[in-house]
Amino acid sequence: MKNILLTGVGNALVDLEYSITDIELDNFGVTKGSMALTDSVRQSEMIAALGQRKAHRSSGGSAANSIIAFAQFGGSAAYCSLLGADHFGDFYASEFKDLGIVLAAEQVKGATTGSCLVLITPDGERTLNTTLAVNTEFSRSSISEELIKASEWLYIEGYKLTDDNGAEAVDHALFYARKHGTHVAVSCSDGFIIDVFGDRLRNVLKQSDLVFCNENEGTMLAQAETADEAYRHLVDRFTNVVLTAGPKGARIRWNGIDVNVPAFAVQTIDTTGAGDMFAGAFLYGVLHRHHPEHSARLASYASAQVVAQYGARLTTDHIEIRNTVLNTALTL
Repeated sequence: MKNILLTGVGNALVDLEYSITDIELDNFGVTKGSMALTDSVRQSEMIAALGQRKAHRSSGGSAANSIIAFAQFGGSAAYCSLLGADHFGDFYASEFKDLGIVLAAEQVKGATTGSCLVLITPDGERTLNTTLAVNTEFSRSSISEELIKASEWLYIEGYKLTDDNGAEAVDHALFYARKHGTHVAVSCSDGFIIDVFGDRLRNVLKQSDLVFCNENEGTMLAQAETADEAYRHLVDRFTNVVLTAGPKGARIRWNGIDVNVPAFAVQTIDTTGAGDMFAGAFLYGVLHRHHPEHSARLASYASAQVVAQYGARLTTDHIEIRNTVLNTALTL
């Protein structure tokens, strides 16, 4: 019996968000707006350099952010990952319990929970430094066949393809999805996934029912010059496509229907989690049988509200937003 609408497979990371200056960012020697993998020693050095300023802490990871949004809008959800048996692991598991999300994530003794240092500059741009830690041990044995069997949809983040264990685990999850008639959605996650792990990603995308990508990822994936050209190529290759373009809105193909939804204008404070929120909100809408245009409006509005605040989660009432946007969409 399928009693879970959406199950995510991805990294489990505790997000530590700091507001810093551009000079401080330059001193770290990282590329603004990028996502870089770093070891635990370097991560600790960077945190120490930030001094006594307070960090905003939340459980996350790209797919996890989408699953959390999906659940907070009212969807039944689960998440498959790996945690360390440490303070961060306890915090992560406790948050998912409070959120009502089924968490299939062993807490491995002697291992460290992954973390993501989120550095936010005054222009709202976020730069990510991620320590995967125990996430690199996520393997085919971490995948729950029973969980996938019980799920209508599986949502996979491209970040899981950056190591051999993760790629094998994704292949295993896809096998169970085919076996049990579970639909598959995939997020490209980042341009470097396409650049470095493109073969792995394309193999996964061939087995998917829905592809999420932003403008940069879409043009790279389609080997196109413009977003319009990329969209035409992508909808020829894949059944369903979501192509987001920040302030230029998003283009979507869902069940043969094409939608072009504008972005909502807001003052950008922090872009962390905007794409994750779009995916979670859109999936909530279409998987609850709302028209794709209405689902896209919910996703566009919710992701705009995320960039107008700090952190990857909405600080306002998800249910109120859901009802307001969807009810308004029905009258258009």
